[in-house]
Amino acid sequence: MKAKYLAQIVVMGAQVVGRAFARALKQEFAASQAAAQARNSAGQHSAAASSITGMSLQEAQQILHVSELTPEAIQKNYEHLFKVNDKSVGGSFYLQSKVVRAKERLDEELSIQTQNKQPPHQKTET
Repeated sequence: MKAKYLAQIVVMGAQVVGRAFARALKQEFAASQAAAQARNSAGQHSAAASSITGMSLQEAQQILHVSELTPEAIQKNYEHLFKVNDKSVGGSFYLQSKVVRAKERLDEELSIQTQNKQPPHQKTET
């Protein structure tokens, strides 16, 4: 008799856990799809820039220590890191080239952002 109740409790517990797991899995799948769609629509140009420079936007921001993409901050940090890593002052050519690539990547991202903010070109009648 006790074994029967114990078996029922175990089955009911497994059903509750299974339903909760299935619901969580569905929510995670929906969130993943939404994130992928957002990345795809907004980041097509950015992904192309990443493949051209061989560096992601996040990696470039980490290298130049910038959190906001402003031309002034990028240029200031670029100049400092480029001078510090100059081979003539004991720096590393490899690190200096990473700094250059990071600046190129961030400059490309800035140009993409300005292109996206501009309205489409309208044809004027002559």
